[in-house]
Amino acid sequence: MTEHNSHLSRASRIETQLRAALSPVAMSLEDESAKHVGHAGARPGGETHYRLTLVSAAFDGLSRVARQRLVYGTLREEFDTGLHALSLDLRTPSEAGAS
Repeated sequence: MTEHNSHLSRASRIETQLRAALSPVAMSLEDESAKHVGHAGARPGGETHYRLTLVSAAFDGLSRVARQRLVYGTLREEFDTGLHALSLDLRTPSEAGAS
């Protein structure tokens, strides 16, 4: 974890990294850790399980798996330091407008 942002919550770090890498037009990040107490990967204090909805033009032309890989790669350091699960809803602006 880089020294300059280690004082931020995991959610703040995730949002900062995703905004920098993917320039989302819409993003929602929900900490669902409390729903997973006692499950694999859960830790005291939470910040282990999240639900992400992200709309970005960076996903244009990418398959669902490629979009997931892009997000997971962007957040590799978070996974390496305790992020256990990330539920993803990843769309392009045109897909988001169609829903």
